[in-house]
Amino acid sequence: MSDEQSFELSLEQIEDFEFRVRFDGTAIKDLATDESPPQGHDAGPNPARLLLAAVANCLAASLLFSLRKFHNAPGPVRAKARARLARNEQGRWRVVGMEVDLQLADPAALLHNVERALAQFEDFCIVTESVRAGVPVTVRVLDGEGAVVHASPVERSSKPPDAISHGTGGTALERPRGP
Repeated sequence: MSDEQSFELSLEQIEDFEFRVRFDGTAIKDLATDESPPQGHDAGPNPARLLLAAVANCLAASLLFSLRKFHNAPGPVRAKARARLARNEQGRWRVVGMEVDLQLADPAALLHNVERALAQFEDFCIVTESVRAGVPVTVRVLDGEGAVVHASPVERSSKPPDAISHGTGGTALERPRGP
């Protein structure tokens, strides 16, 4: 890829498993994240819920973009999403699948070039296509003096070389949050 962009966020522990997420360099309000009881206090969504929200939101926005690209003015798009959790071979909880239903407000027959829009909207979705391909993730842990005390390598899977995944997904708790 010759054209690359980046963005950053900062995370700060508030109490127990509650964190404040700051979207650095933006005017976006801080976001609270947390785990469910007994570890957390449900002060915000947990990371698995944020992942599902990111996939569903990106798909809905991509569908809207694709429809507007063909000069449609669709009514509000809605999404209903579900994540499935299961334990891996080591007994750790992982997101093993997601299902997203997108609901148009308009009958498809009233939308211009709806077949073309539907054929391409998923390709516009940065998050969903990144999750599907497996995003490389490297992790470093720095101590209070700034020394790196842990650095994880990027693990390659059996996926094609352009679709590298990393085996450290999930939260620190490895505990699913109820529906």
